[in-house]
Amino acid sequence: MMEHNTILHISDRANSSNSVLAAFKETGYEVVSTNSPTEGVALLYVMRSVALVVLDNRARGQASFDVARSLREIRPNIPVMLMCGDQIDGSPSWTDKCVSKGKLTYALQHLLAAESVA
Repeated sequence: MMEHNTILHISDRANSSNSVLAAFKETGYEVVSTNSPTEGVALLYVMRSVALVVLDNRARGQASFDVARSLREIRPNIPVMLMCGDQIDGSPSWTDKCVSKGKLTYALQHLLAAESVA
């Protein structure tokens, strides 16, 4: 059994896009999601099985970079994927218009494979 078998997903909104959720499902990893950056950082302190953190932040500004910095201070070697940008039209499926599920799945699998070798 894999020692690190969980993806921690920290989003800045309650509704995740279909592309993101489908890509997570294809990895075969368990996913723990929160829409609170503070809770996400706290979860990383107590969860030992996290293989990868995905910050899904559509807000402007430095919020996701500050959270990423906090995560790296807790666990310097954990892979962190940052997905960020301006929200285009206010819909929960914003990422579906901008992110290819196939490319996201490939990137997730690449990061997870690198983590399992380390």
